[in-house]
Amino acid sequence: MQPFAARAAERLRESGRVALSGLSGPSRVLLPLLLTDRPLLVVTPHERDVDGLADDLRLLATEAGLSGDVLPFPAPGPPPFRGLPRHPEASLRRATALFSAGRGRLRAMVGSPAGLLRPSLSRSQLETRAFHVAQGDDMTPEILLEALDEAGYRQEDPVTGPGQIARRGGILDIFPADRDTPVRLEFLGDTVESLRAFDPATQRSAAVVEALELLPLSDAFATRSTTTRLREAVLARFGETRDVAAFLERLDRGLVPEELPELLPLVPGIMVAAWQHVPDAVAVVLEPDAVWIEAGVLHERAREEKSRRPETLGLEPHEALLPEEAFRQRLEEAPAIHVEEVDVTGGSIHAAARPVRRYAGDIRALAAELGTSGASRTVILLGTQGRAERLRDVLREDGVSLGDEGGVDIRVGNLSTGFEFPEAELRILADGDVFPEEVHVHPRGKSRGVRSFLSDFRDLKIGDLVVHQDHGIGRFEGLQTIELFGASHEFMVLSYQGGDKLKVPVDAFDRVQKYASAEGARNVIDKLGSGSWEKVKKRVKKAMRDMAAELLRLYAERKARPGHVFTAESPWQREFEEAFEYDETADQAQAIADVAADMASDTPMDRLVCGDVGYGKTEVAMRAAMRAALDGKQVAVLTPTTVLAFQHWKTFSKRFAPFPVKVEMVSRFRSPRETKTALAALGDGKVDILIGTHRLLSKDVVFKDLGLLIIDEEQRFGVAAKERLKQLRTNVDCLTLSATPIPRTLQMGLAGIRDMSVIETPPKDRLAIQTSIVKFSTDVIGAAIRQELGREGQVYFVHNRVESIYSLASLVKRLVPEARIVVGHGQMPEAELEKAMLSFVEGRADVLVATTIIENGLDIPRANTLIVNRADRYGLAQLYQLRGRVGRSDRRAQAYLLVPPERILSDLARKRLAAIQEFSDLGAGFRIAALDLELRGAGNLLGGEQSGHIEAVGLDLYVKLLEQTILEL
Repeated sequence: MQPFAARAAERLRESGRVALSGLSGPSRVLLPLLLTDRPLLVVTPHERDVDGLADDLRLLATEAGLSGDVLPFPAPGPPPFRGLPRHPEASLRRATALFSAGRGRLRAMVGSPAGLLRPSLSRSQLETRAFHVAQGDDMTPEILLEALDEAGYRQEDPVTGPGQIARRGGILDIFPADRDTPVRLEFLGDTVESLRAFDPATQRSAAVVEALELLPLSDAFATRSTTTRLREAVLARFGETRDVAAFLERLDRGLVPEELPELLPLVPGIMVAAWQHVPDAVAVVLEPDAVWIEAGVLHERAREEKSRRPETLGLEPHEALLPEEAFRQRLEEAPAIHVEEVDVTGGSIHAAARPVRRYAGDIRALAAELGTSGASRTVILLGTQGRAERLRDVLREDGVSLGDEGGVDIRVGNLSTGFEFPEAELRILADGDVFPEEVHVHPRGKSRGVRSFLSDFRDLKIGDLVVHQDHGIGRFEGLQTIELFGASHEFMVLSYQGGDKLKVPVDAFDRVQKYASAEGARNVIDKLGSGSWEKVKKRVKKAMRDMAAELLRLYAERKARPGHVFTAESPWQREFEEAFEYDETADQAQAIADVAADMASDTPMDRLVCGDVGYGKTEVAMRAAMRAALDGKQVAVLTPTTVLAFQHWKTFSKRFAPFPVKVEMVSRFRSPRETKTALAALGDGKVDILIGTHRLLSKDVVFKDLGLLIIDEEQRFGVAAKERLKQLRTNVDCLTLSATPIPRTLQMGLAGIRDMSVIETPPKDRLAIQTSIVKFSTDVIGAAIRQELGREGQVYFVHNRVESIYSLASLVKRLVPEARIVVGHGQMPEAELEKAMLSFVEGRADVLVATTIIENGLDIPRANTLIVNRADRYGLAQLYQLRGRVGRSDRRAQAYLLVPPERILSDLARKRLAAIQEFSDLGAGFRIAALDLELRGAGNLLGGEQSGHIEAVGLDLYVKLLEQTILEL
């Protein structure tokens, strides 16, 4: 142990308190972690830092070989008195941290005043709704179901995500919050006969579960006895007012009123401070003065909100929040470690830590420095195994000794930023210190157990229309368990005309699809055994034959065109793919394989990759670009907007930094001199990947050997641009990316003229976006922005009128004075627009008031509220694209579509607004494109009678029938 650490540990043992200075970044939590074996209660001033600190501390604890849970304790949602509900995900994470503490598994809990000043249920109350279930336990399903309902679980059949339960006779399906798969409990009478994990997509059992621990989904809920006491307390405090009557009515109906968690302190003894769950913890206070100030600000804001809404059914601020005095006393009393960057009062132990040099991809400079570092030790933590292996190879090539011999360790891990202790001759580098920073930052750490949506059987709800390939359109009635030959089997029940029922076994679920068409669901369902379904399929097939014959001719023409055959897999290609930080979804992996196969053929590729924003299309494109660059071919990446070009440039630069691939950009964000230099290098073959807007199509842009053209959102380009694209496409491979393709592109993809890959599976933990259509109201705008700021997020406000955009920004500033606001639109000077966008991207602004310039390109996980003014003026596909700007993380996003009074709305606008709410599920961009065409009245999807045929059989089955017809010919 270094001298400063030894002194700090000795003082902590002797007096129970120590003050440290000179620390910054992750070093602020590393040193306290090493000073004691007791659990830590880490307190940071700002809520926005909680998750990042917890991630850093978890990684450092693992690297130090320390066991135990390191968990965040977030704020439960917006501050009290704003009339907004708590966030379910935050409540779940709070409960998880408290249970870890109660079971002695906690190593550290990280929170801020915003989270720690909100009381939670006492340990004894939490434990009343925690259950340990094992085979052979005596327990009735009714009692367990009721208890889980009180603990926050909701009934949903079938279960599709964490926090859901479903009962069918003696079978209880439960999706625990801390598991990736649900568990099926089978009861024999009042005894648990078996526990089995199962796949919610197929309903098939996966493995036997020995025992199951079921925890509440929130740190603030009410049991039946608590509800009775709360009823009496509410009546005694507020009397029989209208608000009280409404609250008690919801309580009597078994609902959970939004005000309930905030009123629980009325019941004596059940709500306590979070730190009482970890009484033996060492309080680690980062920047104590800032923590005290923030605690005071929270109380002051609560008093302001209460005075603004005196009629709100809620407690006084000093009751809803824990007292400042008690909070300060706990953090100052022993044992405690206070950490501040600068010692202003004296008396602290100075542990000199300083930021490290940032190399921004200059690996040679890093290698040169490591080669002369002498006896000091350097640990480099990189985000992926592939990137770590690549850096090891490069450093070895430059003669740097790795491991114990050279004092340089390269490991896998996500650290926010690096630091060094010169006195200890220790330096830790993070990924962002070695490679260029990426504009979009995805949430780090393991899954938090939030629902993972899939666009297949799991999206079905009882009453939805479905298509059975052999029996036609029916109605989904749920699942049923049937005893056959002494064993239980699951069946899907479908109803048809005349009350007929069809029961589909588990192994035939793949023959059933959710019904969807260009016009939506058909009004009538089929009759079993009538032959009508076969007639529909024959009619559709007959209409396809002429089209299929034409396709065969087009296929022959494409086969006749020579194209470059790209080489197969190479070590660098594999390293590049292994450097991807996330697990590919099944659809994404298939799209990557499709593109690789196309590039390996001797026919020029012309593939459309269709998938929602954030579904991984860019990764598909980057892997194709790497394949082309390794073959000595150049790549052109064409984007419709400057912002999207800038986004791609940063993403590509980050991804290709460890490899000898030169990435350049031409757009309004580059000076004429920079553009001229880049184009000269392009002509000499020194630029491998060129990213740009329409500027790429200019005559002075000359490639030495273009091999791959990547077009992002082709529908945004005009006629002149598309004519130039046709010339570029003649003998090069072409990859088109789109979330909502234009009708002709969709037509060619469906028909097979262009190859198409559809990415419908959302990334893990992605949640559907909650969409609200509301009349323009300053109250709605203010509440929506404050709610997002309350969870340390950011807001997009779309106003597509440049002449009045600054007036709207002024209105937002008046409504929410504490918000930092920037404005962005396409008519701004390049430097000013870039400054505004970067300010928002880097989190230095809270609200971006912009035109539809944000429609493509920005990827900001913290931005999870979207407000669109005059939403009735947008097309359906455009609304869908705009909505995709939010919900890019595992946090529930909100979209508010502001509209004028009902009498002003046109019929077309009403249809669009109804459709955007209907398509709230993820991965709907493919169907949005078809529906938008129909709503516009611009013609049929495939011409002639084809849109009618889609209505007859549904879009998914239509595509299958088309493929079968082509194969038959």
